[in-house]
Amino acid sequence: MWKHNIKLAFRNFKKNRTSFLINLVGLSTGLACTLLIYLWVSDEVNVDKFHQKEDRLFQVLQARQFPQKIATWEITPILLANALEQDLPEIKAATNISSKEESPKGAFSFKDKSVIAEGLYASENFFEVFTFPIKESDGQFFFKDKNSIAVSESFAQKLFSTTKNVVGKTIECTRWQQKKSYRIAAVFKTPPSNSTLQFDFVWNMQLLVDEDEHSGKWNGDYAKTFLVLKPDVNAEKFDKRLASFMNTKTDERKKSQLFMQQFSSKYLNGKYENGKIAGGRISYVWLFSIIAIFILIIACINFMNLSTAQASTKMKEIGVKKTIGADRQTLIQQFLGESILMSFLSLSVAILLVLTFLPTFNDITSKVLKFNWSFNFVLTLFLITLFTGLVSGSYSAFYLSKFKPSQALNGKRIMSFGDQWIRKGLVVFQFSLSIIFIVGVLVVQQQMDFIQTKNLGYQRNNVLSFKRPSTNKSETFLTEVKNVSGVMNAGRMWGNLLSGRGTQSGYSWRGQEEDEKYSFKSPIIGFDVIETMDMKILAGRTPSSEYQEDFNKILINESARKMMELENPVGMNIGYGDTLREIIGVVNDFNYGSMHHKIEPLIFRVTTRGNNILVKIKSGEEKNVIPKLAEIFKNFHPSFPFELSLIHI
Repeated sequence: MWKHNIKLAFRNFKKNRTSFLINLVGLSTGLACTLLIYLWVSDEVNVDKFHQKEDRLFQVLQARQFPQKIATWEITPILLANALEQDLPEIKAATNISSKEESPKGAFSFKDKSVIAEGLYASENFFEVFTFPIKESDGQFFFKDKNSIAVSESFAQKLFSTTKNVVGKTIECTRWQQKKSYRIAAVFKTPPSNSTLQFDFVWNMQLLVDEDEHSGKWNGDYAKTFLVLKPDVNAEKFDKRLASFMNTKTDERKKSQLFMQQFSSKYLNGKYENGKIAGGRISYVWLFSIIAIFILIIACINFMNLSTAQASTKMKEIGVKKTIGADRQTLIQQFLGESILMSFLSLSVAILLVLTFLPTFNDITSKVLKFNWSFNFVLTLFLITLFTGLVSGSYSAFYLSKFKPSQALNGKRIMSFGDQWIRKGLVVFQFSLSIIFIVGVLVVQQQMDFIQTKNLGYQRNNVLSFKRPSTNKSETFLTEVKNVSGVMNAGRMWGNLLSGRGTQSGYSWRGQEEDEKYSFKSPIIGFDVIETMDMKILAGRTPSSEYQEDFNKILINESARKMMELENPVGMNIGYGDTLREIIGVVNDFNYGSMHHKIEPLIFRVTTRGNNILVKIKSGEEKNVIPKLAEIFKNFHPSFPFELSLIHI
């Protein structure tokens, strides 16, 4: 029976080639779009889900109370993990890793080969908490020796061209113009692409404590803290107990409350308001899932409308079949069989389309998506296609098969009010969705134009940015950069204007304790950054080498001036702990970090150092300037690659 229906379907496809091609193109395009979105959504929802203890693995965050808001930080003191594990019996294990700002990066070499790698400082039980399988080790485990290192398989492959028999070898690392030797004690599996933790090597956390005396104290936030709860622990009740834990360790944390979030949910729910989880990327997952469903519905409705529009050509065929004994169920099976077959033919075309456009899609989404022919994936693909076929053929199958032989042979179609309403409703619904999508595309286009043209409060055109691996000979380096023909100006800072990182509190401008509770965005800049970015100075001056500038000199933005209620702040000394800091200038408000966030009160701290170099060049001089900058960088840092980013050219 089914073989006969398939043969009949192919005969109808051949007889109605135009409608066949239209349906094939419509369904395959819809399925291709749905598959691409499905791959993206599947990747998003599976981020960090691969850890064996995923259901009991939590990250500890801190919500800190300031007068203007409650800020949520994912960084905590290094001491916190060990204290939690010792003091709270509900915790099976607690570990920590260095924050992004503190995580190490260096040039590693073995004999005549070298690679650049980024890593983590981590606690001794890091690999017991997270599932990054150890492929090879020395048996004693590397954290017992601070001069040992664990490397990923990809790191080993790059440096040794193999992942076998590398344990025990000694490699050299160059950081901040200093060389140090490390013995490889373990090789771990390279973190998968759906891991938010990406690193090439791991060092003992004690190395960070040794490097920075402030990192091992309760008032220093240098690490991310994670914990694994015991199986019988109620996470919600334990979270309440956790809240005031850090307050008992130091008086400086009275305004900080701890809370925990399941680690695997943080990627999709990484937005916080007033110390509470408030969504995040999960909204995009829902949005694109709905879009995929609507795209598939549009393709199905298009198939339905085309089938019903051709109903008159099939009426006599239906009449003859019913006259010779075919019942309605047989006709329904025929029409549904044709639509299901069409869906699976469309699926084959859709897969070819996806394979063709997947590299471009990966570039757009910054993903590494690929077909994973697992049972679950194949089953999902089959069900989506079957659903598409059933929905596409359902209306025409049940509608056409109901006609009586006399009506079919006469070619007369008596459409009830309900039939007309359904068909017209489908057309209206299809066009409504199409209009919504078109409007959505126009809105996105306007948003992109807005992002490109919005006045950020600084001039980003023709500004290059790159990082130095050290700040040695800062003045000499910057002087050589400024002497390059085509360079208009150059400056240095810690971090960058797009990150939005760095906050400080503790300032007192009225001599009141309440002042010290306010939080300020607080980037650190050197000489000529204001001039290089063409920021507008409203009062005072910018940092200059003509003066004895240090951390005791600051600039504020207009929002900070208004919040502090200062009429003429230039020259004013305000308190910061036991010191005074002089306000030397007021800068016009500008976007620091994401444009999703409103402009906040900001204080520029001044430094004579900084590893992020900003270079303003003349328009059209890119081809001449960039190679010369690369040459200067190579002279100062021969072991490191020149990694240039364009703020906007």
